[in-house]
Amino acid sequence: MALDLSKVGDRGKLKAQREPHWQRLRAGCFLGFRPSKTGSKGTWIARAYDEDAGKYRLKALGDFGTLPGNEMFVAAKKEAEALAALVESGGEVRAKIETVADACEEYAKTRPEAEERFQRYVYADPLAKVKLDKLRRRHVSEWRGRLEAKPSRVTRSKDGDQVFRKRAASTVNRDMVVLRAALSKVLSPGTPNSEAAWQEALKATPSADGRRTLYLDRGQRRKLLEAIDAEAEPFFRGLCLLPLRPGALAALNAGDFDKRTSELTIGKDKTGKPRRIRLPAEAAKLLAEQAKSKLPGASLFMRANGKAWDKSSWKLPIRAAVAEAGLPSDASAYTLRHSTITDLVTAGLPLLTIAQISGTSAEMIERHYGHLASDAAVTALETLAI
Repeated sequence: MALDLSKVGDRGKLKAQREPHWQRLRAGCFLGFRPSKTGSKGTWIARAYDEDAGKYRLKALGDFGTLPGNEMFVAAKKEAEALAALVESGGEVRAKIETVADACEEYAKTRPEAEERFQRYVYADPLAKVKLDKLRRRHVSEWRGRLEAKPSRVTRSKDGDQVFRKRAASTVNRDMVVLRAALSKVLSPGTPNSEAAWQEALKATPSADGRRTLYLDRGQRRKLLEAIDAEAEPFFRGLCLLPLRPGALAALNAGDFDKRTSELTIGKDKTGKPRRIRLPAEAAKLLAEQAKSKLPGASLFMRANGKAWDKSSWKLPIRAAVAEAGLPSDASAYTLRHSTITDLVTAGLPLLTIAQISGTSAEMIERHYGHLASDAAVTALETLAI
């Protein structure tokens, strides 16, 4: 006998299980119901067959908890039929975004760096479960307070004594910006100075990112490269030649560089979107040396142990080299990116071109570097030669 989910009494007799109980509405269109083990109303699921992909598309519909029991089936059936119509017309099935966690998951699908931050600071926090239509400034303000109170671990090794320090305002700013971006995709700003103004709790602390204003001229960068450990020298030379984020350079594989055309494909970066740039001769020579005899999937800048560089491994060599070369103590791997971008701006390369090469927006380049722009003109990255 075919299952009939329209009857409240029959639904109440269904066994709680992971696989939903399915009712066929028509060919290729099904409505599922999953009873709750805790005695709540249970949840509904829609399933529609995608002929082009040769598989079923699923969509969670929720519990329709605000409706009387006899009206839930009608509402769920309508949603399932709408899903089937969408799939059959070739439309895109989008997940239902109800909570802060849902918004973050949707935003992070193409943004690995954002996903890492959400894993650390959002998903396990009470904020994650807050419904978007109930989100208030106090929810976000309380989350920010918990984030600011969370100490930053200085030691990267899990062995030995762990050293922590107070979380810097600049670090909090970077952790907040991805949450603000994720919520802005699905929520409009609330009325200013009201509890609905969730966005106000995510305003960045001004002038907090002082370290990134540090500039190392070419002479200082040469001293750094002369003092750096031989194993780390190619990686840091790459940062001196290209205005990339350290993480983006570290994530490159040998197959990302095309020696024939001197083109580099940058896949993993803050933007989440791959981009392709043409390299100047010195940078192309460095990457060709690093790619030599490596399989396409191997790390382009490989450490002696065969692993790629990461934040934990590149901090020690640059710290030692900075001290040996007598450079400002707060110089970091990111300082090299800032310095190369500064050189490009002062040399006169168009700001839009710099934005495209460095993987940021023209607005950000204009905001932080626009005052450095000159009337000189360059047509390539050769100005970054060390």
